[in-house]
Amino acid sequence: NTTIPTKKSQTFSTAADNQTQVGIKVLQGEREMAADNKTLGNFDLMGIPPAPRGVPQIEVTFDIDANGIVNVSAKDKATGKEQQITIQSSGGLSDAQVEQMVREAEAHADADKTRKELIEAKNEADTLLYSADKNISEHQANLPAEVVDAIKAAQVDLRTAVESEDLEQVREKINGLQQAVMKIGEALNKGAGAGAGAGAGA
Repeated sequence: NTTIPTKKSQTFSTAADNQTQVGIKVLQGEREMAADNKTLGNFDLMGIPPAPRGVPQIEVTFDIDANGIVNVSAKDKATGKEQQITIQSSGGLSDAQVEQMVREAEAHADADKTRKELIEAKNEADTLLYSADKNISEHQANLPAEVVDAIKAAQVDLRTAVESEDLEQVREKINGLQQAVMKIGEALNKGAGAGAGAGAGA
């Protein structure tokens, strides 16, 4: 229900290490899930410098003029590389179609909310699993075996929960892995304290 003309930007990032391109899909509709809306167009932004996932900053801007023409651009903030697409207002939906989409969105609101929450939880789980792997790789030499084993066991539990599609299970196992990963800091601090004590005693 935003009045036009209008312009909005949001920053996104990559989902995988060394990802050099991102796909941008332009949708119209009221549903939470992309698949339930109408695709107006899509394009790829290529040439992103390889980097760990989550590092690149991709600014996506929607610019809608008074005639309903949509200009969508994606820009890599690091390189300045940019790609865009223009969608004419005639390619959109009629008022009747928009009203129908609003009614469908209202009818499916609860189910869509649950699906969205599950997807967000799965994304959080994926990020946490990645972070846990990275932490183990960086600190394993200084960690007790039981800490590493506990993290790996919690990772297995979380992956199983994600496959089950059970939202409460996913949330529970996310918490379990978070608790296991916290032991890394405790172990490293304990080790640093022991080293300092030994040095002072010497």
